[in-house]
This record gives sequence, C-alpha cells and structure tokens, in this order.
Amino acid sequence: MALSLPSVASFPSLPDETITDALDLLFEPSKDLHALALPAIRAATPSTYDEVADIVKDQLLATQTKAADDKHSKEALLSILGAHPRLGAKKVESTQSQAEQAQLQAASEKEGALLAALNAEYEAAFPGLIYVVFVNGRSRDVIMQNMRERIDRGNFGQEQIAAIEAMANIAKDRAGKLPQV
Repeated sequence: MALSLPSVASFPSLPDETITDALDLLFEPSKDLHALALPAIRAATPSTYDEVADIVKDQLLATQTKAADDKHSKEALLSILGAHPRLGAKKVESTQSQAEQAQLQAASEKEGALLAALNAEYEAAFPGLIYVVFVNGRSRDVIMQNMRERIDRGNFGQEQIAAIEAMANIAKDRAGKLPQV
C-alpha cells in the first residue's frame, strides 16, 4: 500500500491515531511527539501540512526553552530529536528517511567511515542528540561540512534549535511529496 496522508481539512473528525500516523510519516515515530503535538494540532485546526509542521515546530521550541529547567521536558525533547536516524546509518527504518538519505548511502567505505566518525564526534559533543539536517539533495561533502561546523560551534541549545528547524523542513518536504486522501 502506498503511503498517503489524510486531508488536513478532515483532522477535526479524525481519530487521534490517524493524526499520529500522519505525524509519524512527516516526522519520525515518537510517542513523545504525539503527546506534545496532538493537543496543539487539535486546538489550532490547521488548514495545510505546512501549518501542521509549524505547530509542531512551535511546540518543540517551547519545550526546548523549558528543557533547561525541567527534566521531563528535556527527556521528551531528546527522545523526539533522537527519533531521527543517524545520517548514513546502514539500517534506516522509515521509507521517507531511506529515500532522503539514498545519496548518502551510495558512498565509498572511506566516506562511510568518515561519516560514522563524525556522527560519533557529534554525539559526544552533544550528549542525547543525533545530528538532524534537511538533506534536500545536498551532497555528502556538503552535509559533512555542515556537521563539522555544528560540532565546532559547540552550542547545545543552538543544536537543539537547528534540529527542530530541520525536522520542520523535513516534514514540510515530506508532506509535499506524499499524496493526500
């Protein structure tokens, strides 16, 4: 069965599970994301998937602000941001991530080892985070340069914000590629 999204206009009448299934297609499966986003989406009644992505982004940014002082918010945020697969990982669960990372997979063993080393360095620099970026057809070299710059910047809060913004951009891109029924 082909992947598809329900019409955003139908959200008010849809069961929660159908909306969370749509969130899983746009972002990555995460119960913490469901708990955070679903009430906000229900309250806002968005009319487009770009609006859905922006609602989720706003909720994540608010959670990121609270995370400095609230352990539960920090754990939830790290769980959501950690739902994305590592770039270049051999096993990528979601069909969307597989397609988005296809050009990153088709590289030499040496490049794969370098990307794995950068992932490890990133995760050591930012405990609890996985590097998230909107690949958008960019080459492996450009992505690795971006990863290096973000590691060198060394700012945990900015990394959380960068990951949140990337997730929203990824969701908007996915929404534009998936049919709505």
